[in-house]
Amino acid sequence: MTVHAEGVVQQAAIPMPIQVVIDDVGWWSGEDGHERGEPYRTGVARDHVPADYEAIAALGKALGMRPQAAMVVCEWDRDNVLRHAPSCTWMGREWDNRRWVGPWLDRAADVIRRNQAHIEVTLHGVGHEYWIDGRMERAEWHDRQGRMRPREDVLLHLDMCARILGQHGLGPFPESFVPAAFLHRFGDDEGGLAAILREAGIRHISTPFSAMHTSRPPEHDCFGFDAGVITVDRGHDLCRWFEVGPRPGGALDGPICGMHWPNLLHADPERNHEVVERWAAFLKPYDLRCDTMLAPDTRAFASQLAFHHLAQIAIAGDTIHVNLAAISAAPAHHHGGPLAIRLVAAERLEFQCEEAAIRATRVLRDEGKTLYDVVLAPPAGARRMRIVFGPARTHRADQSSPPL
Repeated sequence: MTVHAEGVVQQAAIPMPIQVVIDDVGWWSGEDGHERGEPYRTGVARDHVPADYEAIAALGKALGMRPQAAMVVCEWDRDNVLRHAPSCTWMGREWDNRRWVGPWLDRAADVIRRNQAHIEVTLHGVGHEYWIDGRMERAEWHDRQGRMRPREDVLLHLDMCARILGQHGLGPFPESFVPAAFLHRFGDDEGGLAAILREAGIRHISTPFSAMHTSRPPEHDCFGFDAGVITVDRGHDLCRWFEVGPRPGGALDGPICGMHWPNLLHADPERNHEVVERWAAFLKPYDLRCDTMLAPDTRAFASQLAFHHLAQIAIAGDTIHVNLAAISAAPAHHHGGPLAIRLVAAERLEFQCEEAAIRATRVLRDEGKTLYDVVLAPPAGARRMRIVFGPARTHRADQSSPPL
C-alpha cells in the first residue's frame, strides 16, 4: 500500500520486498537424463564449472543482496554416502560418484564459503527425484498427487543432504527450502513436510502457489504459515527452466524473482558475466521505487513481507503513523527483523521515532524529489509507531546510523 499526501512528504509505503531464488544449482553434469530414469538436471549442453557459482555471487554483489542457491547435492557426494539411501539416486545401492569428484569441488566450495554474504545455500533436494527399485518418480519430497514421501525417507534425505554439505564445509544446515519440481503440499501443519523441515532448521519455503496442493488455504494471498514455517508464493518465472542466457523482460508478479540456474549462465562460462549484468540491470530499478525493494537477505525478506501485508501507514502533518496491530497474527520470528519505509519528499529531511530505533536513513534517489529509505527496528509487541520528519540540518546523502 502506498499513501499520498499534499505536504512535504508526498508518498509513503512499506515496500514489497523482492528475493532472488535460483533453482537446480549443484549439478556438475548439465545433461537432462530423465528419459532413461535419471534426473532432469539443468539441461545445459555442457558440464558446470566453478565459474557458474561465481555468477551467483556476482549477481548478489551487484544487487547488494543474498540470492538463494537452491541446491541439488548428490553430485557433490565425495564419500559415496548415498549408497545407504537408495531412494535418493538412480543408481540406488550401487551409487558411484567418482566421476564428479575432483578439484572443481574444492574450488566451487571455496567460492560459496568466501561469498556467504552473497549466496545463501538453500535446500532443493539430494537427487531432485525419488527412486523406487531404480524407477524414477517425480519428485523427491511429494508425488504428483501431493502425497508426502514416507517420513523415514524424508528424514533420510535430509540427513544425506546435511552429510554431503558437511563434506565440503558448507554448513550449517540451510534455513530455506524450494520443493523439487514444485511438488508440495501446504497446510498439513504438524503432520506434514513443513513440520519435519522446521525440526531440521528450515524457516522459509517458497514455491508457486498455482502448482501447490493445499490441505487448507494460506492465510494471505502470497504467503502463509505451515507448522510455523512461512511459505511464500513464487509466482511465475520470467524464463523457461532450461533457457540459457536469456534477456530478462516483463515484470515480476510477486515478491520472488524465481529462475533456474541456466537462466543466469552463458553457454561459454567465461561469458557468464554478460548474463549476470543483464539480470542486474533488470532488477536494480525495483530497488529505486517507493513500492518495492530488493531484500538484503531472506530473514529481512520474510520480516518485510509480513510488515508489507499486515502493517498500515498514514501521513498526517509532519508525522508518518505506522499501525502494527495486525502483525501479531504472524509468528513472531517472521516479523522480528527490520522494517523499511520508503517515502518521496519535496525536500531534504531528518527523522525521529520515539517508539523504535532508526537503524539507517538512506537517500536512494535525488532528482527533483527525494526518495528515502528509513529502516527501523520495531520493539517486540509494538502496536504503533510515529515517525516525525522535519527539514534536514545537513546535506549528507547518507544519514546512516550504525546497526543495532
